[in-house]
Amino acid sequence: MAFDAVLLEALYWATLALTVWALVDAVIRPAPNYVAAGKLTKPAWAAITALAAVVLYLSGPMTFLGLPAVIAAVVYLVDVRPAVRGVQRGNSPW
Repeated sequence: MAFDAVLLEALYWATLALTVWALVDAVIRPAPNYVAAGKLTKPAWAAITALAAVVLYLSGPMTFLGLPAVIAAVVYLVDVRPAVRGVQRGNSPW
């Protein structure tokens, strides 16, 4: 197997794992926390991350729809997840 094939296969599985992680996290967070954090609702983020996971599963990350799917999962994990978790913890530094 060529190096580029191995690299693309690793990229496929890594991005798929990333989107599934985002989906599971979006589903387990309480719905009121999304509104309190000023983000889209829980069903909206669950749908966005689920769609991203399906798109990546079917087409892979290096396609026309794959890249936006990866970006959606990264936006959830980098922006929405910390805000929703901050509401849950009271956003206190102590």
